Amino acid sequence: MKFPSSTSFALLGAALIAISYGLARFAFGLFVPPIRADLDLGADVIGIIGALPLISFVFATMVAPLSANRLGARNTAMASGIFGAVGLALISQAVGAVSLGVGVVACGICTGLMMPALTAAMQALVRRSLHGRVSSVMNAGTSIGVVIAVPTILFLAGAWRYAYASFAVLAVIGVIATWFFIPSVSRVVPANAAPAQPISTDQWWRLLRLSLFAFMMGFVSAAYWIFAPDLVVNLGAMPSDATGWLWLGVGVAGLGGAVVADLADRNNSPITQALMLMMLAASLALLAASPDNQLISAFSALVFGLAYMSLTGLYLMTGIRLLPGRLSMGPVLPFMAVSLGQAAGSPVVGMLVSEAGYADAFAMFCAIGIVVAMLSPLYPRYLEYEPEEETEEDTGLQAAYDYQLQDEEGEPYSPVTGKTESY
Repeated sequence: MKFPSSTSFALLGAALIAISYGLARFAFGLFVPPIRADLDLGADVIGIIGALPLISFVFATMVAPLSANRLGARNTAMASGIFGAVGLALISQAVGAVSLGVGVVACGICTGLMMPALTAAMQALVRRSLHGRVSSVMNAGTSIGVVIAVPTILFLAGAWRYAYASFAVLAVIGVIATWFFIPSVSRVVPANAAPAQPISTDQWWRLLRLSLFAFMMGFVSAAYWIFAPDLVVNLGAMPSDATGWLWLGVGVAGLGGAVVADLADRNNSPITQALMLMMLAASLALLAASPDNQLISAFSALVFGLAYMSLTGLYLMTGIRLLPGRLSMGPVLPFMAVSLGQAAGSPVVGMLVSEAGYADAFAMFCAIGIVVAMLSPLYPRYLEYEPEEETEEDTGLQAAYDYQLQDEEGEPYSPVTGKTESY
């Protein structure tokens, strides 16, 4: 069996993330209008169903590192793909709230298992000096998947079942590719790397603050992910296929998230988070104010996509830096917090839409986002632990990965030049 090169692995990882995150998770909001109409579901019911994959994602993420270590990267990634294929197929055949809910729960499990499996495979196949670059490419898969979903709503707006059936076929292709190209390995670290230091009280406190910000960002973003297309169809009287332009804007702008996160690492993370949260809130306000204006709606999607992907990238980097040597915890906890926030926000916004209408519900969530942005000075400042004089190479996602493995002197572990790494 021939394993892929670093470049090929990054592209394969991006494709698998596009399926598991973009199609199995975030594409759901794009199809809410036709699904609601065909299955006769209220906004409050859709809000609850929209929270289910986020809850199953959290539970899957909790067991994913253990699965990747015990079962290996290939088996864990294949399990993720199988859950995705089954979930997407169930959604395509849904006849009511229960069958739709079961399908989205399976899709949530798919999403939660995939990234830990790919991370374990990356550490076995890719040189550590390329981990940051490969991770950035794989993370971009979310935006790519969102963009891929756009043609389906443009050409299959009235046939969402066929769209989800096509997604299920792509998931099956992903499972086959996983079998051939992902190694059946567990995470291995060099023998001469120092063990991770015990987590201090200060680290826990900073991680708690990070997780609270991530939770609130997820809470606010739930309104857009679940109900933005529904808003422009019901409040703006746009045709269902017009909502595809929203997700196209989200996906395209989301590709710039990695750049913003890297700039935040080089400069000031609290200020960057405040700016991105204000942009997130502004996207909700723009959409609620002009749901019948396709140009403004598309611009709100661009703002939302850039803000959301930038914030998730920032939380990923901060989590890695806060807990060196603990990749199963540092970046995982804030991502779980984002999903828990979305799971909490989805039924709340659904209830508000039913009681107060779309405009008022989005305005309330916009106000919450502004308040959270004002609290950004409390965002954990991990840079103060590093030397005052930083070189350009000491910032960004790659630097965060470099500090995961340290030698006995506390310096970043460097493999011997000219030898193949053993993990």
